[in-house]
Amino acid sequence: MAKANPLQEQLLKAGLVKKSKVAEVAREQNKARHAKGPSELNEIQREAERARAEKAERDRALAAERKAQAHKAELLAQARQIIEDKKVPRTGESEYRFTADGAIRTVLVNDDLRRKLSSGALVIARLGDRYELLPRAAGDKVRERDASMIVLDHGQEVGAEPSAGTSEDDAYYAQFQVPDDLVW
Repeated sequence: MAKANPLQEQLLKAGLVKKSKVAEVAREQNKARHAKGPSELNEIQREAERARAEKAERDRALAAERKAQAHKAELLAQARQIIEDKKVPRTGESEYRFTADGAIRTVLVNDDLRRKLSSGALVIARLGDRYELLPRAAGDKVRERDASMIVLDHGQEVGAEPSAGTSEDDAYYAQFQVPDDLVW
């Protein structure tokens, strides 16, 4: 039963109305209070509804953009963490030179690290303003998250970088002997 208002309760106590009539009136008032308004919308209401829809669309687009930026920042943080955790300690006095950002960079390595770098077992990754050596598996994980962090990778697939006329060049230069002790 719907709750009666104080006036209805007083009338009921005074015996002027029946309990069923109070309940019926209370139900009607409740229905009237919760009934839907007129079905036709006037111009102001249509404009307000359109503005709400546009705002909701802008909010969804901003939320998607923020989510994408957060995902990118998360991947970058994961890549940094992998580099920090998996970096190979550099030892040695021999300089290993490579190009990064249009400049020649140098890291100090020993003969074992040099062999691993040239064979592709190790890669060089950028971490801020310094360069770190990573094992191949860690380098692949970093490349999945942010490929721009990998600076040097000699073990990359042959089809990854297009090379024009390498077979002709290789055939020509095969006639020249390269000394074994040549260090760049």
